[in-house]
Amino acid sequence: MRWLSPGGARGRLSVFIFHRVLPAADPLLPDEPDAARFDAIVAFLARHYRILPLADAVRAHQRGTLPPAAACITFDDGYADNLTVAAPILRRHGATATFFIATGFIDGGRMWNDTVIEAVRRAPAGALDWRDLGLDEAVMGSAKERVPVYGRWLKALKHLPLARRTELTDEIARRAGLPARGDLMMTVAQLRELHGQGMEIGGHTVSHPILCRLDGAAAREEIGAGREQLAAWLGTAPEVFAYPNGVPGADYGPRSEEHTSELQSRVDISYAVFCLKKK
Repeated sequence: MRWLSPGGARGRLSVFIFHRVLPAADPLLPDEPDAARFDAIVAFLARHYRILPLADAVRAHQRGTLPPAAACITFDDGYADNLTVAAPILRRHGATATFFIATGFIDGGRMWNDTVIEAVRRAPAGALDWRDLGLDEAVMGSAKERVPVYGRWLKALKHLPLARRTELTDEIARRAGLPARGDLMMTVAQLRELHGQGMEIGGHTVSHPILCRLDGAAAREEIGAGREQLAAWLGTAPEVFAYPNGVPGADYGPRSEEHTSELQSRVDISYAVFCLKKK
């Protein structure tokens, strides 16, 4: 890996991005690794890479002292299985990770995409016609057959104005009989426990919006309020931030970078911006 990822002044950093690690494989979530698969992944990375917290890697890269085969493991959003399933595996292999937290979903919240996925999971077999919500009519069959259904629906909803998307996903939750609160995301106590284990915590806004769709004041509030909430919960401010929905141009752009640069100029520590294409 040293040839692919040299160190020093020409240093290159490899970043391995996750959202969840499931206790057992879920056919409705084929892209999310289960514990056994994640264990094999981390074992491989620990053998072949120097795994670093992201803030340390950023500083080393800026100084030109990044070690060869440097890598970071990151998690987005703040799912509870990051603590209960992923963290013990990381510790077993002597590895660390950086967890980017969307603060508005901690303590019982549910992200809009999870509302759609869980609604599809609960839907009875047969035809489901939600065309009045702007979704195509779908046939609910096996779990494998339901994956492309929610994939289409997520694509249809993702770039709607935030208020409209929230209105529609609230209605989806109502029709599916989903509870208003859930346990997919960490509690504050769990987040503190994860931080206490030495894992790095980063910002990820409050409500995981598409920053390009917000005006400047709203974008700055999302970025800054998320950071301040994490500082209040953990007693220390995060040093790193990941754009939600990080597709350049579609989800964030020069204005978003200006907002994070402005925030950095107003705080005492560097708030390194982490930009990668996310699913």
